[in-house]
Amino acid sequence: MILTKEVILNYIKRGKITIKPFNYKNLGAVSVDLTLDDKFGIFKNKPITIEENTNYKDYINIVRKKSLILKPKEMILAITKERITLNDKICGWIQGRSRFARLGLLVHISASFIQPGINNKQVLEIVNLNNKPIRLKAGVKIAQIIFEKLEGRASYEGKFKNRVDF
Repeated sequence: MILTKEVILNYIKRGKITIKPFNYKNLGAVSVDLTLDDKFGIFKNKPITIEENTNYKDYINIVRKKSLILKPKEMILAITKERITLNDKICGWIQGRSRFARLGLLVHISASFIQPGINNKQVLEIVNLNNKPIRLKAGVKIAQIIFEKLEGRASYEGKFKNRVDF
């Protein structure tokens, strides 16, 4: 069951969902917009080996910028300003915003599921599918999170549970 605006607000008041910082203006009918922080993970110019223990941090340089030009077909990592905490009965899904998708910006390419029990900022996998450069700016509402109620309880205990940075 996807949560509506009223239910999201109720869950925030009851501590079932925490969003810090929370801006009421970012709340939509069934989602909450998330803003782009000023930290970006730029991929190093070296081949990537995909194995079970591959660590993406070995392949990126983290930079702080108020804006960044994303070249055509380029992929970077970014992080949300908001830290999201979910209880063991709520999960979430991160999606891009249609206004940016129409410009060729893919905001979250693959790992969109947000586990119950997390307490972290979300890392975004951003790709420019356009043949023109795209400027990203910190503070822009870049993505949205949709909350869903679980049937039963579950809690993620993996290595990204309490991530506040890349």
